[in-house]
Amino acid sequence: MNLLKSMISNAEKLYNLIANDPKKKQSLFLIALNNPKSALDKICDMGKELNITVTKEEVIEYLTSIDDEQTKLWLIKARGGL
Repeated sequence: MNLLKSMISNAEKLYNLIANDPKKKQSLFLIALNNPKSALDKICDMGKELNITVTKEEVIEYLTSIDDEQTKLWLIKARGGL
């Protein structure tokens, strides 16, 4: 259970770092427009670069907990919907 909390914390930490970095946020936004699934890969790659290990599943789990309509629509698209 602590490992799961740690991973979720890593996803949250990474989300906050990306959200507060205009260059990273813009880069990710452009990728997500064209290929939402590859945006998940990019998020994980950014985590590796910052030494914050996350999996796609952990990112999705964290993003589903956020009360943001745009994020939820992107997740649906990333999962193959829309």
